[in-house]
Amino acid sequence: MSAHTENEIVINAPMDLVWKMTNDVATWPRLFSEYAEAEILEQRGETVRFRLALHPDEQGRVWSWVSERTPDEQTRTVRAHRVETGPFKYMWIFWEYQEVDGGVRMRWVQDFEMKPQAPVDDAGMAERIDTNSPVQMRLIRDKVEAAAAARG
Repeated sequence: MSAHTENEIVINAPMDLVWKMTNDVATWPRLFSEYAEAEILEQRGETVRFRLALHPDEQGRVWSWVSERTPDEQTRTVRAHRVETGPFKYMWIFWEYQEVDGGVRMRWVQDFEMKPQAPVDDAGMAERIDTNSPVQMRLIRDKVEAAAAARG
C-alpha cells in the first residue's frame, strides 16, 4: 500500500517573494499554524536538514521529526523527505511553483506509506493531509499576499 496526495493554491504575489518566503524553513512557525518550532540542523549547499515540532496535541504530546529539503530555484521545484520517519515507512514531498494568471500556483505532492503499527492507515493519513494542506496553504497565501501588498 501507499498513498498520494496533491494540493495547490494560487498566490497573488511575485514569484521571487513566494519562493523566498515559502522556502525559508526557519520562519515556518510564523508561516504555518501547525508548527511550533523549526530548527535548522545542517545546511549542505541548497539542501537543508531541519527538525519541525508541532504544537502540543490534546494529550500534551509534542510531535517532531527531521526532514531534508532541497530547493531548485532554476526549475522552481523542491524535493523533500523525512529522515526520521516516525509513523511513516517513508514520506516524500514535492513542491512545485508555476507562474499563472493571477500569481503563482504552489502545488504540494506527497507520497507516503504508513507503518503497520501507526495509529492511522494510509487512507486515514491521506484524508488528514487533504484536510490540513488546504488550511495551511490559505494561511500561507494570505501572509505572502500581505507581504506583497506591504512592499507596494
